Amino acid sequence: MKLFWAPQTRAQRAIWMLEEAGVDYDMERVELGSLDLSDEFLGASPMGKVPALIDGDVGMAESAAICIYVADRYAPGTLAPPLDDARRGQYLYWTLYTPAVVEPAMSEKFNKVESNRRRSGWGDFETMIETWDGALDDRLWILGDQFTAADVMLGSSAIFLRMFEMLPETRNLSAYADRCLARPANQRAVEKGAG
Repeated sequence: MKLFWAPQTRAQRAIWMLEEAGVDYDMERVELGSLDLSDEFLGASPMGKVPALIDGDVGMAESAAICIYVADRYAPGTLAPPLDDARRGQYLYWTLYTPAVVEPAMSEKFNKVESNRRRSGWGDFETMIETWDGALDDRLWILGDQFTAADVMLGSSAIFLRMFEMLPETRNLSAYADRCLARPANQRAVEKGAG
């Protein structure tokens, strides 16, 4: 298995996920903005974005897709509820919450774009935070006691928001970010993704 990555990108999520799954993988650094991108990389990531993953005949990009794939293929029942588990719907919802809700709302806030909750599928920054924070009431992880790929995605967002001083004081999110940072797999991923 090969992961194409670059430092300080969403590829950090894929490194964390691979570490959580305990699979063997190689990392190939991509110089973002380069015009000399390999056919192998572009086959997995037609837009030339990281992360991208090659696993045998499987090639794919996008951190949420990689997290779902790795969890289903290499850690079903552990990092992903099985397909017939009633929690599967919530798992998919929360795994995709980062690219579908957190990132657009964060981008609007960061770029000082006026939100329109009726127009935008993600609502606005405040709604995004309230919904996410409320889902963590009385829970260690987004599905309860079980850490899943959804927590890799959400945890990376909480850590990122804190890094950019955009994580507001709430009942749960700061402690959630702390729990994510304390995971040994995350700590290994940070070390591997540093440069």
